[in-house]
Amino acid sequence: MKIGVIGAGAVGTACLLASVMRGSAREIVAVNRDRKRAKGVATDLRYGAVLSPSVDIQDGDYPDLAGAALVMITAGVNEKAGGATDRSDPAGRLRLLDKNVAVYRQILPRLFEVAPGAVVLVVTDPPDPLADLARAFGFRRVMSTGTFLDSLRFRYHLARHLNVDPKSVEAQVVGEHGTSQVFLWSSARVAGVPVAEAPRARIEQEVRFANIAIIEGTGASQYGIGMVCARIAEIVLRDERAVIPIGSFNPAYGVTLSLPSVVGRAGVERILEPVMSDEEKQALRRSADTLRSALKFTAA
Repeated sequence: MKIGVIGAGAVGTACLLASVMRGSAREIVAVNRDRKRAKGVATDLRYGAVLSPSVDIQDGDYPDLAGAALVMITAGVNEKAGGATDRSDPAGRLRLLDKNVAVYRQILPRLFEVAPGAVVLVVTDPPDPLADLARAFGFRRVMSTGTFLDSLRFRYHLARHLNVDPKSVEAQVVGEHGTSQVFLWSSARVAGVPVAEAPRARIEQEVRFANIAIIEGTGASQYGIGMVCARIAEIVLRDERAVIPIGSFNPAYGVTLSLPSVVGRAGVERILEPVMSDEEKQALRRSADTLRSALKFTAA
């Protein structure tokens, strides 16, 4: 099956690389505003792909996305260029919204013409309100990458503190992929055993601002999200019905936010409401309020 990646910048290239190396799809189309860049990236990957599971990777334009089961949108202004790297700024990634709404308003109509039934995976920051913008354009199968990567970071830092394999840690971040995200400490487990003690404030700080720490070192936070997007593509194309924390429109909150969800060929097929403490429930409502406030801007 075919997937598309719109945007061949740092994140888009990482998504393409991870998808090729994991064998996430049989056919991949890279689309970029500068077709020459998309062609260069696709050509470079094509040579190395000889060592990966069989894949046909091509550069293309929007008509080449027709028939794609899933399209990732990574285009837009990133955190460094958009001035969203101040740890003391409560807006965080939401500071990029106005600029990236303008980018998406150029992309979405063209994509809708050729692939209205595709699962759309919004990767560009801030992904949650941009996913709601995609829904407003008529797409019905829309997901944001949401807190999937945040949850992996949470698991990693907990595992490092406990000196165990991250794969043995069950821990989730829900709500906004941003500063209002909610850590579900009440359900954090290692092999079913509750996490009794952990430096919560330090771990939350490391997870919440991991992207900024990476950007300060490399200029872009790209590889982790690239691997996450490749995994999401596999889940959709293989109709795995895997349960992951991912962003989708939630009628109960009136916005796109992340909760554990069953994901398959149609995108999010069912949202699960985890057991939460009263404090976590209140924090999730505040996170939804933050996202609703951001949405008022996109409608302006």
